[in-house]
Amino acid sequence: EEERQLQANNRDFNLQFEYANNSIKTSKYNFFTFLPLNLFEQFQRIANAYFLFLLILQLIPQISSLAWFTTVVPLVLVLAVSGVKDAIDDFNRHKSDKHVNNRPVQVLINGMLKEQKWMNVQVGDIIKLENNNFVTADLLLLSSSEPHSLTYIETAELDGETNLKVKQALTVTAELGEDLQKLTEFNGEIRCEAPNNKLDKFTGTLTLRGEKYALDNEKMLLRGCTIRNTEWCFGLVIYAGPDTKLMQNSGKTTFKRTSIDRLMNVLVLVIFAFLALMCLILAIGNGIWEHDKGYYFQVYLPWAEGVNSASYSGFLMFWSYVIILNTVVPISLYVSVEIIRLGNSFYIDWDRKMYYPVNDTPAQARTTTLNEELGQIKYIFSDKTGTLTQNIMCFNKCSINGKSYGDVYDMSGQRIEINENTEKVDFSYNPLADPKFAFYDHSLVEAVKLNDVPTHRFFRLLSLCHTVMPEEKKEGNLVYQAQSPDEGALVTAARNFGFVFRARTPETITVVEMGETKVYKLLAILDFNNVRKRMSVIVRSPEGDLTLYCKGADTILYELLHPSCNSLKEETTEHLNEFAGEGLRTLVVAYKSLEEDYFQDWIRRHHEASTALEGREDKLSELYEEIEKDLMLLGATAIEDKLQDGVPQTIETLAKANIKIWVLTGDKQETAMNIGYSCNLLNDDMEEVFIIEGSTSDDVLNELRNARKKMKPDSFLDSDETNIQFEKSSKKQIIIPDEQANGVYGLVITGHSLAYALEGNLELELVRTACMCKVVICCRVTPLQKAQVVELVKKYKKAVTLAIGDGANDVSMIKTAHIGVGISGQEGMQAVLSSDFSFAQFRYLQRLLLVHGRWSYIRMCKFLKYFFYKNFAFTLVHFWYGFFSGFSAQTVYDEWFITLYNLVYTSLPVLGMSLFDQDVDDRWSMLFPQLYVPGQQNLYFNKVVFVKCMLQGIYSSLILFFIPYGAMYNTMRSDGKAIADYQSFALMAQTCLLIVVSVQIGLDTSYWTVVNQFFIWGSLSVYFAITFTMYSDGMYLIFTASFPFIGTARNTLSQPNVWLAIFLSITLCVLPVVGFRFLKAQLKPTPSDKVLLKIKEAKKRPPPPSPKRRLRRTSTRRSGYAFSHQHGFGALIMSGRNMRPKSPFATTGTFSPNSDKYKHKGL
Repeated sequence: EEERQLQANNRDFNLQFEYANNSIKTSKYNFFTFLPLNLFEQFQRIANAYFLFLLILQLIPQISSLAWFTTVVPLVLVLAVSGVKDAIDDFNRHKSDKHVNNRPVQVLINGMLKEQKWMNVQVGDIIKLENNNFVTADLLLLSSSEPHSLTYIETAELDGETNLKVKQALTVTAELGEDLQKLTEFNGEIRCEAPNNKLDKFTGTLTLRGEKYALDNEKMLLRGCTIRNTEWCFGLVIYAGPDTKLMQNSGKTTFKRTSIDRLMNVLVLVIFAFLALMCLILAIGNGIWEHDKGYYFQVYLPWAEGVNSASYSGFLMFWSYVIILNTVVPISLYVSVEIIRLGNSFYIDWDRKMYYPVNDTPAQARTTTLNEELGQIKYIFSDKTGTLTQNIMCFNKCSINGKSYGDVYDMSGQRIEINENTEKVDFSYNPLADPKFAFYDHSLVEAVKLNDVPTHRFFRLLSLCHTVMPEEKKEGNLVYQAQSPDEGALVTAARNFGFVFRARTPETITVVEMGETKVYKLLAILDFNNVRKRMSVIVRSPEGDLTLYCKGADTILYELLHPSCNSLKEETTEHLNEFAGEGLRTLVVAYKSLEEDYFQDWIRRHHEASTALEGREDKLSELYEEIEKDLMLLGATAIEDKLQDGVPQTIETLAKANIKIWVLTGDKQETAMNIGYSCNLLNDDMEEVFIIEGSTSDDVLNELRNARKKMKPDSFLDSDETNIQFEKSSKKQIIIPDEQANGVYGLVITGHSLAYALEGNLELELVRTACMCKVVICCRVTPLQKAQVVELVKKYKKAVTLAIGDGANDVSMIKTAHIGVGISGQEGMQAVLSSDFSFAQFRYLQRLLLVHGRWSYIRMCKFLKYFFYKNFAFTLVHFWYGFFSGFSAQTVYDEWFITLYNLVYTSLPVLGMSLFDQDVDDRWSMLFPQLYVPGQQNLYFNKVVFVKCMLQGIYSSLILFFIPYGAMYNTMRSDGKAIADYQSFALMAQTCLLIVVSVQIGLDTSYWTVVNQFFIWGSLSVYFAITFTMYSDGMYLIFTASFPFIGTARNTLSQPNVWLAIFLSITLCVLPVVGFRFLKAQLKPTPSDKVLLKIKEAKKRPPPPSPKRRLRRTSTRRSGYAFSHQHGFGALIMSGRNMRPKSPFATTGTFSPNSDKYKHKGL
């Protein structure tokens, strides 16, 4: 699709282009494709395909050496368990799709509004939306109930911002109003760009009655937004369903696999090669033996039917041995892995310490196949709004005329920490106060009541200098519609302290000051933008005084003050530093009285400039500069952007665990950096925080290189290992090793520069520079850029990534990362639906990783090490036996033992260990985050560890074969009867084996529970019980063919020399292991060994009382000015295009704080 062409109200015309309709699909299967697709996915696991192959082999009678059911039952079980799990997951996706697709919406069909389902809406339809509706598809706004066809929307689902945004229809379509007749006749033709994922860009043209009109993003309502404060609006569907910007941004659902899964696939291949090699040796051995010995031995031991040469016999033996030795990779490996993961997922669901009682949300493991990956996280990508912060702003402190308000002191003048029990200021004397507003410092109210002039002027400024819209649905019940939560917080503060902003028209602002209603004339708004970082209003009071009120960033406003303010400036600066140190967002406020003559001249020039055709912006900003000088300082405000509970501590703990945190946010740079400081990500101990904001790709490249030069000058030398690696690996995938910087650094990059940095040649620079920093903050990024950043780190770093977010704007990043965590919070459920794990608060992340993740990883590694060991020890005995049995594919053990070994005798003890084992309990895991590091480096299970297991298995199998063989060789029983027969040897070998692997699991277990004890002793006793039963006379008489080992158990196990030999083989198998572990811990302890030793010592001492810490940060001054409305809103207010008729209550005011009722006793 190059460009899109459509006609309003003309379905036949639009159908020829075959545009997508509005139904969405996130599920993978349907009823018919489920079986074939799911089986296809499952047989991509090498092991599953291998077992299918074995099954076919076992059905061929010439080579089958084991019964077919030994393979069928486990295989069907594995496929069924995984299949059912996938089916349930997919069923839930179908349910959520159905819910969205069946939402109702009003569509204009043949001149009537008819209710349709979302999924039946098509491109070119005109639909009607009402207040608080979700937007159905990407629409062109045609008309709305508001003046000038403005429509207010909230885009939290798209970019995480909860402030209102304004969209405005073209005047030519605004005239349609809600006249259904006119709307039906509307036949405009639209040409616009093809569907894409850019949220902030749209270009197109509307052709109506031969006239062309330009369309841009200001006229579009995107799917995922919510209509606010607008009774109704009509829109024309331009993109529907999968073509909408929201769905284009949501990324693909990928099948996630853990690194251990991928490693296991490789190891299984290695084992197959090893298996083939053994079978080849044995087959060649068989050929030679049959040629030299067997050929002459045929009278006694004839060759099988159809075997006519030694080489053919060898060929058949190869396949027979494949079947016998297949237990090196038993299918129960995969069953057990699934059970362990499922068990560890239940622990997450059941964890009371990750349950959030406020909105009854437990933690939830939505995917059960990724647990051990949680123990290996190296990079966390977090959203800011709603994840780190609650997105609630509150007016916390202020400085007025050199006095700081907001702290509470006790009688002795000590500062008290504010908590639930602190007494709040009583605003009941003010009927218009906002009941939700809380303030604790009573001295500020006293100052207002005592008519302190600077204090009154301060709050008057806050009630006049802003772009908030008031709504008064019923008298006295004011609701402010602010473009940013900051503005709202300041106006609400002024309202509670007795300066109530009541109503506005394009020319006036109505304020109820201490009970008196005053109407100010609004003469000019000097609008905010990112360069000016301030906004001013010029008003005329009812008494006729002209005043300019200004608020803005401290760094900017301090340049514009009158010299007489210098001493006040110093005091205010001290307060600002205090506020900034607490991570508050600050603004400085100032005013200036104007002369009438000067102002008249200025406003005339202002009018000329604002109508100029070229250079309008520059001319206006010159005029603004001219009037905004020699201001008188009033004070400063401090607003708290409330963090979620425990965020700074969580971030501190995760940093100690050597996890790097990147914050990706749609917010602007100042806000993002402020939050960075307030939640301990950035601090003043850092050498430097690099800010990358270049506007061309060369600028960005230079900024990145300069940063890297500072952090690691050597990284530009040819001798640097990373550079050498780049030279070598021009073709294959480059993995960048971790590079250490010469200090602690932070990096901040804007979305605009990020777009350049993500291009082909720059992405390596970005990864190298950013990964040296401890903290990276990306601001103003689109949802897709979030995913690209995650993808970039996945591509160039050998590290496991985790993304955490709460809104629809985080979905693509959650799907891209190895592990996606959704926060089930305010912004809707989009993020949770596509996540792997979800919980209610960011602070639970440390428990998820440091406790559940680490335990899952350690358990899985121990399980795999033990599992491969026990199976090598079990299977390789057959290999040594082959040399003594003419390579005839005779099994060492009884066939029943082979079937039951993995299913009954050894399955439960290892499950017990891998479900309950913990090296240290959860409290110590959180206290010593360093314990997390081995997981990141994947130290507990990798190829080296696997080779060690293999060697230990080979050593054990040698001992388990030759000691029983030697002990049995030509032996007599104590009553003179022979005991040196095959059956006695088999029984002795299998008893040795089982006891050895049981002792080994005892050595591996570091946390004993009743269950572990029960499983280990239980498995051994079950073995002896089954053995004595199977080898009894009764079983032989009933099933003669199935149980040939009659009487072996009681004959052999009653001999003391047999037990001595068993004891010897156990000792020889276990001693080297114990010795090696002891020496390693003494001579070369790993960092985690040292920590475990510390914990052991700490456990002996009584625990210290847990310290209550107040996080105080010292901070240099940084401007955290709190504006976030887009440029140009002031012009909109002055033009009056967004005004409704005046509210009838605007001019009535009834209370006065100075009336007798409120007078203070004894004043």
